[in-house]
Amino acid sequence: QVQLVESGGGLVQTGGSLKLSCAASGGTVSTYTMGWFRQALGKEREFVSVMSGSGRSTHYAGFVKGRFTISRDNAKNTVYLQMNSLKPEDTAVYYCAARNALGLMVVTTAYDYWGQGIQVTVSS
Repeated sequence: QVQLVESGGGLVQTGGSLKLSCAASGGTVSTYTMGWFRQALGKEREFVSVMSGSGRSTHYAGFVKGRFTISRDNAKNTVYLQMNSLKPEDTAVYYCAARNALGLMVVTTAYDYWGQGIQVTVSS
């Protein structure tokens, strides 16, 4: 069973950048479909980005609009989410998730393992 630990969150001003990390243990990220989700206060958890196990395919939510980039370092067994041009509406708890199957899925129910989440706050 893979364990996921997010890091890199914090407080940033509008227009700033953050890079989230998701370190995996007990499993190899290249054998999972890896996704990022977020949940703002009082809202449902929503899809942000996903990368296939091969690393060749990625998919992003529409609100990302070229601002976020998902990547992976196999040697570190870590997945990243680079977030640029951050907006106050990006404020949320960000979660890393792993799916033990193929398919760039955007629903939370498709994922088998979750990290504990990391807070990202964008001030206006």
